[in-house]
Amino acid sequence: MGGPMARNLLKAGHKVVGFDVSPANLDSFAAAGGQPVESPLAVAALAKTVVTMLPAGSHVLEVYNGQDGLLSDGGAGNGALLIDCSTCEPAIGKQVAALAGQRGAATVDAPVSGGTPAAEQASLTFMVGGPEVAVKQAELILQHMGKKVIHCGDAGMGQAAKLCNNLVLGITMAGVCEGHALAGRFGLDQKKLAEILNISSGRSWSSELYNPCPGVMEGVPAARGYTGGFACDLIVK
Repeated sequence: MGGPMARNLLKAGHKVVGFDVSPANLDSFAAAGGQPVESPLAVAALAKTVVTMLPAGSHVLEVYNGQDGLLSDGGAGNGALLIDCSTCEPAIGKQVAALAGQRGAATVDAPVSGGTPAAEQASLTFMVGGPEVAVKQAELILQHMGKKVIHCGDAGMGQAAKLCNNLVLGITMAGVCEGHALAGRFGLDQKKLAEILNISSGRSWSSELYNPCPGVMEGVPAARGYTGGFACDLIVK
């Protein structure tokens, strides 16, 4: 997710420095015109606005408050804006905001919806929590990576909105899976079922844009042996 988001910032004309634990990801970032650095602290030392995209809350706390983290001595301070696009617990968003506030930095939690395809197409939806002034400032960056920025409330409320959305996503995805499994037992053509779902009351994002049944849609994980996509481990938070 972070790779295509960074590339869209580069396309928009921003100078982007970045860090990743994967050397291959850093090589790809450099090839796109980015400047790789050796740590989150090095990012914060060079950039007044920092965007993070991480798998879970534990990684967020490590990147922000760990050794050579964004909030280490010499890192983000007065005037800095920290935008965390990870999906994690609302309490993490509040904790990061409090830690950053002690150093005079502003934060917003801005988890996304749309997955890697939307990240590549700069069409993400951002659910944002934080002070209105910081959110307005963040929008100037987020607009280059997505199409919608929705202010959900104070620190942590972007995370709260994202977790609620993920709950509904999980329910609808499981429902579409069960529907196609039942169709298989009946001998019903799976493409016919998908067509019916998408013009009937069973319609959902999962059925229309990300159908989990093999052979129904192209360009989705079900069409490539379930490689890529949104792993179950990432939705359980």
